[in-house]
Formats: sequence, C-alpha cells, structure tokens
Amino acid sequence: MADVATAPHPILERLTAIVGARHVVTDPGDAAPYLAEPRDLFHGKARCVVRPGSTAEVAAVLKACDELGVRVVPQGGNTGLVGGQIPDQSGEEILLSLKRMDRVREIDKDSMTMTVEAGLTLLRVQEEAEKAGALFPLSLAAEGSCTIGGNLATNAGGTAVLAYGNARDLVTGLEVVLADGRVLSNLSKLKKDNTGYDLKHLFMGSEGTLGIITAAVVKLYPRPRAMETAFIGLKSPRAALALLNLAQEIAGGAVKTFEIMPRFGLEIVLRHASGARNPLTSAHDWYVLLEIGAPDESGETLMRVLEAGMESGLINDAAVAASLEQRKDFWRLRELMSEMQKHEGGSIKHDVSVPVAKAPQFLEELYPAIERFMPGARPVPFGHLGDGNIHANVSQPVGMDKQAFLDRWYEMNEVVHSIVVRLGGSISAEHGVGTLKRDLLPGVKDPVALEVMRAIKKTLDPKGILNPGKVL
Repeated sequence: MADVATAPHPILERLTAIVGARHVVTDPGDAAPYLAEPRDLFHGKARCVVRPGSTAEVAAVLKACDELGVRVVPQGGNTGLVGGQIPDQSGEEILLSLKRMDRVREIDKDSMTMTVEAGLTLLRVQEEAEKAGALFPLSLAAEGSCTIGGNLATNAGGTAVLAYGNARDLVTGLEVVLADGRVLSNLSKLKKDNTGYDLKHLFMGSEGTLGIITAAVVKLYPRPRAMETAFIGLKSPRAALALLNLAQEIAGGAVKTFEIMPRFGLEIVLRHASGARNPLTSAHDWYVLLEIGAPDESGETLMRVLEAGMESGLINDAAVAASLEQRKDFWRLRELMSEMQKHEGGSIKHDVSVPVAKAPQFLEELYPAIERFMPGARPVPFGHLGDGNIHANVSQPVGMDKQAFLDRWYEMNEVVHSIVVRLGGSISAEHGVGTLKRDLLPGVKDPVALEVMRAIKKTLDPKGILNPGKVL
C-alpha cells in the first residue's frame, strides 16, 4: 500500500498554488524518507509532503489546512526518537518539512545573538557562530542532520547542558506560525523583558502541537580559548558523582561536559566500531568523559582536577587528549555507544532523568531490577551525569529472539520508569514524548498539569490540526 495518498483532495491544489508543484511531494519514493524515523519504530502515511520556503508560505499552508480541516505534522531533520515527527497511518495528514528554510538572517556580535531559520542544521548554526568568532553550545550526536527548529520544538538537551542549559535556555526570541496561519513574531534579542507571559517557552518543547517554529534568535557565547578533555576510568557511579563535585569546586563553571559510560557500553563500541580503541591500559567498571573550557592551552586546570581525583581515590586511571584528533577519538567512544548496540541484537531505549544527587542510586537499583525482570538482559546506561540525564538502554540477553525481546518494551519501561518516578525523576529528559511515551504520561504527570496542557492546546489549536496524537 502506498505511503502517500493517491486520491485527489482540494488541499493539494491549494498547496501547489502556495509553494509550487515541485515542493508538493506525492510520489511514494520521494516521500519515503520523510515517513519513517531513525530507529524504524514508526512508519506513517501522508496525503503529501509539502516543503515551504518561507514563513509566509508556512502561514499560507496552515491557513489553508485550517480552513479545510486538514491535519499537519511538522518535521525538521527527521532525527527524533519518539515518533513525534511521523504522521499516522490514515494517509489523510500532510507532512510539512521545514528543511528549505535554512537561512541565517542575522548575526549580531554586539548583542551576542544570531537569528536563524528553523530548517538550518544544528551543525550549520555551530559553524556560522564559529565564523563569527563565537560559540553556539548546543551539541548532540545528530547535529549534522537535525535542525534547530526541531531542537527547539523538542527542547533538545545534548552534551553541554551542564554548562549552558537545554535548548530553551539558549533562545531569546521566536517566530511561530499558529494553527490558523497567524504569525507570532517575537524575534527579540532582549536579555530582560518582563512584559507578561514569556510565550516562547510555550512552543519550545511542545513538539509542534501548539505552533510551528519558523525562526529563532539564539544566544551566542565567547569561545573557550582551549578545551581540555580527559577519558577517565573509575569504580562506581558514586565515585563519578564525587569527581563531578570535585571538578566543579576546582574549575567552577568551566566544567562543560561530564558523561558517564559503563564497562559493557565501551566494550560494545570497541567490539563493533572500526578503529575504536580504549585510551586506557586496562578495563574499568565505569568511565567518564570530562571536558573543561580553559583560559589557555596549559592544561593546568584539568591536571589539577585529575591529580585531586587520584589523591582522593576517585580516579583509577585517566588519559588526556593531547590533540584535536585524540579529543575526537574520545568523543567517538561516547557518541557511538547507542548506535553500536544494534550489533548486540534488540535494544530497548530509555531517556530518563533524576536529580543529579540521586543518579548513583538510580544506577545501583537499575541493574538488579532488570536482572529480576529478565535474567541475562544487559543494561547499557550512559549519558549526561552532569545534569542527571541517563540513557538507560537495555540490550537483549545473548541468544534471545530479538522480536520476543522487543515485544516486552513496555514491560521493561515499567521496570525502569518505576525507579525513576520513585526518585523524583522524569521519563523523558530530552527526546520528548511524541507517540512513544504519550500513553505513559497520565501515569507520571500531575493531573492538574495535564489539564492545563490540554487547555493550552485547545486555545491555540481549537480544531486539533497541529501534530495530532502527539504528546497529549
């Protein structure tokens, strides 16, 4: 069955008049890349894929859809992991891709801001900031293909949250097209604006259910003169947390990244990734990737942290990146951890957060809980210890049928999420809710909060045309 509807509909003529026939995609082969997500968990159908090239065109598209009652699924780089960017199976929705909207509208070095359109890839935003002698700190593994609009719509986290915050912390203004085609234009550069509700925060993290972000003013930061990077072996998550506290005592806000990885996770990467090697001479139960933004290239700050960690017994071994290539090699070990799991069979993924102080307790409880539920299952919890966000992935037991393992996805969720909720955490730290976690939300979210969310949705999207069935 075709993934793009073949029956004519009045919306197709309207869309063609707005963006041109070339940008209304109805061919199933051309539309296919938009209709499945990276993990292959969600596949959708669409009446068409429409690719507007300007805010005015997005506004006209939504106005037409609102008038005709056609539902719209917005999409950036199609890198989301919870199905929020994929249409349903009805074939009646249209998919609105923002990838043509990829201009840098302005760089204001004095205000330390950059105004960018939603379809610009995160990597391009970083590169344009670097050309201007500045830093845009949002960074994640998919940065070469994910878009800044998608990052903001999902409130992406990444590896620098410890120092700079989530995506919502990196924005001063937004341009958003509402469900009926009106444009909310608030491309403000202001650091202070106390004139009522801060509306931009409604749309960041809303996953396209309240409006479609078409442009943003993002914050720029001074570039660190040097980045000191270490790959560290230690015995436990508690030792890792103590090392984080020690690093912050010594280096303060210069600690940019603090990533934790288990021994089995590193073993997977070393086993399956071409050219990967362990920077340390022996294996350790846990590893940390630590980065410090330094005022110069002396390496003194990092060495002070490592020496103090050794003296206090927190660090078993450490390697310091002596070159940019070595730094990339260290990062590759961390960034490939999720991808390399596929070589070990089925993998059930969790994107959770707990208070930083409780992260060691979460990891200590996680292993026995999974073993009780499914003997032989292999946890691969890794991620951003500095902000409490752990990707508590689980690989299937050796020899188990892959589909039989994946069929127990939601049961495994219950095992992991029950610990998270008891520790005051969240079942979605940075990937969003989408379709994957939508039905889990009522079990973990405050009922009054859900009522408020539904009321906001009804007010901004009374006909329910924006990304229906996602989040709520």
